Amino acid sequence: MSRALIIDVVRSPFAKGREGGALSGTHPVDLFARTLRGLVARTAIDPGMVDDVIAGCVIQVGEQAANIARQAWLAAGYPETVPAVTIDRKCGSAQQAMDFAAQGVMAGAHDLVVAGGVEMMSRVPMRSNRLGQDNLGPMHRRRYAQGLVHQGIAAELIAARWRLSREQLDDYALRSHRSAAAAEDRGLFARDIVPVDNVTHDEGIRRDSSLEKLAGLAPAFEDPGLAERFPEIGWRVTAGNSSQVSDGASAMLIASEAAAARLDLRPRAAITHFAVTGDDPILMLTGIIPATRKLLARSGRTLADIDLFEVNEAFASVVLAWADELAVDLTKVNVNGGAIALGHPVGASGGRLTANLLGALEQSGGRYGLQTMCESGGMANATLIERLN
Repeated sequence: MSRALIIDVVRSPFAKGREGGALSGTHPVDLFARTLRGLVARTAIDPGMVDDVIAGCVIQVGEQAANIARQAWLAAGYPETVPAVTIDRKCGSAQQAMDFAAQGVMAGAHDLVVAGGVEMMSRVPMRSNRLGQDNLGPMHRRRYAQGLVHQGIAAELIAARWRLSREQLDDYALRSHRSAAAAEDRGLFARDIVPVDNVTHDEGIRRDSSLEKLAGLAPAFEDPGLAERFPEIGWRVTAGNSSQVSDGASAMLIASEAAAARLDLRPRAAITHFAVTGDDPILMLTGIIPATRKLLARSGRTLADIDLFEVNEAFASVVLAWADELAVDLTKVNVNGGAIALGHPVGASGGRLTANLLGALEQSGGRYGLQTMCESGGMANATLIERLN
């Protein structure tokens, strides 16, 4: 069985996902197409040799409908003979695209696969694909008769269950901004970013953030109507300790060992193991805990073997609960900032996690990196990569 090798990974700058954001004037097809061009230029491959393009996109409606992976590949000017598919595993879509690509290579079905994702949340807002009042159906409603909750309430429930204070959440959020700003100042993101329309830097990093400013923000999801059902909630989650709604795209080239040798491609890492799991759809965002355990069991590794972690910062409470439950040293987690500072274009973020993780491993000389992503509906992905010299 061939190893799946990451040849390179790139991304667009991540911009504020609202009107007036730095990328909001760019069509999502064009954004992904330019990111694909950046990947092809960086790796110097013949695009006609790619076996498949697998891309994540969550809100597949309007400008992001009609299999955006295929439309972006064609918009980039690449061969019509190369197929493409768009997948939706919520926030983990790009990471799942990477895992599917790696599985195809390991199985011998593919030699070269492009994996990635795109989301333009300024132009195709969250929930705009919900066309009717009932997207779940009567059988689902009967199973969850009390009703599901949105992610903000799930983040509040996690904060309550793990006894995380507002001060802890804000302190972690400030750490994300400071780490991202320091990494940007050292040029650590420059290798990853493909400039788009003269936008060269991430727009979400708040260099002037402080504990005082974060403490002044009101709870973002406070709902008196839920007080009786969830009396434990303390309303600690704010816009400041949550991920930012963003525009962005990511892409990576995954190759078999034979193809890498034949084409003289220098891999940066190998994808060694992966896991995906489901969890409580009301807590929703805790799936990264069993996903991490499942990945470690499959790989035969322990937490002590992992040099660095990338855990998507959907909310500060999610990362802190994961670290507390698994007893992970936070100094090894998201060392160059995360989605609280850099943003979270939901269909693309998995590629950004990989880029950050690879860059941090290369920076530190570490060998093994683990990335995990919580997902709407109570799912999570986890992937283990090995840096190669």
